[in-house]
Amino acid sequence: MAFALSSLQVTSSAFLNHQPIPSKHTGEGDDVSPALSWDGVPEGTKGVAVICHDPDAPLVKDGTYGFVHWVLYNLPGDIHDLAENTPVGTPGMNDQGSHGYCGPMPPEGHGSHLYYFWVLALDHQTSLPEGLTLKELLNEIEPHLLGMNRLVGTYQRG
Repeated sequence: MAFALSSLQVTSSAFLNHQPIPSKHTGEGDDVSPALSWDGVPEGTKGVAVICHDPDAPLVKDGTYGFVHWVLYNLPGDIHDLAENTPVGTPGMNDQGSHGYCGPMPPEGHGSHLYYFWVLALDHQTSLPEGLTLKELLNEIEPHLLGMNRLVGTYQRG
């Protein structure tokens, strides 16, 4: 399957779709990942990956645009939620240069940015090493993608 939206639905108890992300989940707050839930996973889902990406960030890296805030993978296919500040899964490399979640914090005076929290359903359970970049992860999982969808949050630096 190509990268296309599916019937999978992603929600958070921290914010609604296209609504502000609480400062607790940003670089100006506690910088902890928000709780996420998903329903409607495709039949045959055996693994899950989660990504948070800001396409509005003024950054071009390795031919891609925006800022990668979170790459999380090796999640089992039978889970349907992640707790706030989850210890579950294997963290990848974010564009801040660290492993794990780094919350929204657009440049000062840059206005509101959109943050896409993607959930990707896979046809097998991955066991990939820690620290993969977004590009490396997508190269590994693309042939195994069953479906995907996202929750979009907004944030404007205070």
